[in-house]
Amino acid sequence: MEKMSGIELFAHIAQQGSLVAAGRQLGISASAAGKGLARLEARLGARLVQRSTRRLTLTTAGEQYLQRCLRILDEVEAAERELQQGQAAPRGRLKVGLPHECGVLAPHLASFMQSYPEIELDLDYSDRLVDVIGEGFDVVIRGGEPGDSRLSARRLGAYRMRLVAAPAYFARCGEPASPADLARHRCLHYRYPRSGKLAPWPLSGVDAQTLPVNACGNTGDALIQLAEQGAGIACLPDFTVRRQLAEGRLQALPEAWAERRGTLYLLWPSAPYLPPRLRAFIDFFAERGFPGG
Repeated sequence: MEKMSGIELFAHIAQQGSLVAAGRQLGISASAAGKGLARLEARLGARLVQRSTRRLTLTTAGEQYLQRCLRILDEVEAAERELQQGQAAPRGRLKVGLPHECGVLAPHLASFMQSYPEIELDLDYSDRLVDVIGEGFDVVIRGGEPGDSRLSARRLGAYRMRLVAAPAYFARCGEPASPADLARHRCLHYRYPRSGKLAPWPLSGVDAQTLPVNACGNTGDALIQLAEQGAGIACLPDFTVRRQLAEGRLQALPEAWAERRGTLYLLWPSAPYLPPRLRAFIDFFAERGFPGG
């Protein structure tokens, strides 16, 4: 306790540059503040402050010690806030970013809302690469390895790419016998919203650039609808077409033809502590994982 009180006293003295001002903030006299500083310097065996008639200034040792003291005090404050907030029921608005065709998570979202009725979900479905911090997201679900050091991450599940088309398309145009045969088929491509470039198909032993571009779209949903109508073959993450495959509206080519696999993550801005509503969301979805992933 004496060490913590000494740390807090020194931090106030250093930031105020005055024993009087530091004492006033702590509710003690300037004399008591001076005695407390003297005891701290004696215990440490180092001079922390240079005293003058006008203002107190820190020595080199004092500057170094102050940085450590401020970090300790910040951690104590964060721990207290986390404990206090953790005792309250999670509530408030939560802005969540999800992939555009992530309807497979709808049952989890509905279950979460039932479990935490005082949390308001603001769901933003988009395929673009969002600025999590700049756009005010509390948490997002995205594929690929996390690359922003300002974000914390937790693995949600895995997915792989699948080549799909409507049974009617295969009945009309024939089913390709190998990845090389795709060059003679109608191909529906995904275009990245930000760069405008086409997403390459991760084909085994085939140069994806040789594939025809019969249509392109900047949402997976548009490609799914075209594929369902028999317009051609699309290359999409498996979780976006799981329902269509199960219902027979789309048919998949062999898994081995598309080599790329991926991982979905929960991403949120790094912070010393998490609001209870965000902690509840992260734990809820991390425990359940990605359906089928």
